[in-house]
Amino acid sequence: MKKIRYGVIVLCMLFCSVTSAKAQVSIGIGLPNVNIGINLPTLPELVPVPGCPVYYAPQLNANYFFYDGMYWVYQNDNWYASSWYNGPWGVVDPLVVPLPILGIPVGYYRQPPVYFRGWASNAPPRWGEHWGHSWEQRRSGWNRPNRGFASTRAPLPHYQRQYSGDRYPRQVEQQHALRSQHYSYQPHETIVRQHFKQQAPRAQGREHKK
Repeated sequence: MKKIRYGVIVLCMLFCSVTSAKAQVSIGIGLPNVNIGINLPTLPELVPVPGCPVYYAPQLNANYFFYDGMYWVYQNDNWYASSWYNGPWGVVDPLVVPLPILGIPVGYYRQPPVYFRGWASNAPPRWGEHWGHSWEQRRSGWNRPNRGFASTRAPLPHYQRQYSGDRYPRQVEQQHALRSQHYSYQPHETIVRQHFKQQAPRAQGREHKK
């Protein structure tokens, strides 16, 4: 009986560890289905943030960035990401926001939230204070300089300029197909690569059905 009981305990522990691992893998960028109210007439001007592989949009009244082949917006205390300049957007879990995005200095947020007040404009936001001790423990070292990213700046997707107004592709499948035709850059960040992988099967599945 003791051996049976021991075996059951071990199986339970294994099941819990597998379930936990699956939960950790599932954390990331949600499928693009969110409208956050951004409606741009065309691809905005994007300017490099000095010493950082991120671009920002100085002419927009929004916290709007481009990094590793994707657009990133910070709005209403959430990060969102999209592969096209007007969305649709996917919510990004704070635990997987890329380090270069977290490291953008406060001065490059064109619409900083109230809690940014008093923070140094040439330093990153105090995400540890904002998201709490648990987050900071899991993202330990997020605010240390990471020179590995310094020269890795993705090329801008200028091809999207020709898709403005009524020509803008609203369907994720169409966006994915156009990107494949015109933009050969492949993301470096694991979380960004995963985002594109979870989009691709959906796009390919629709194309096969046609």
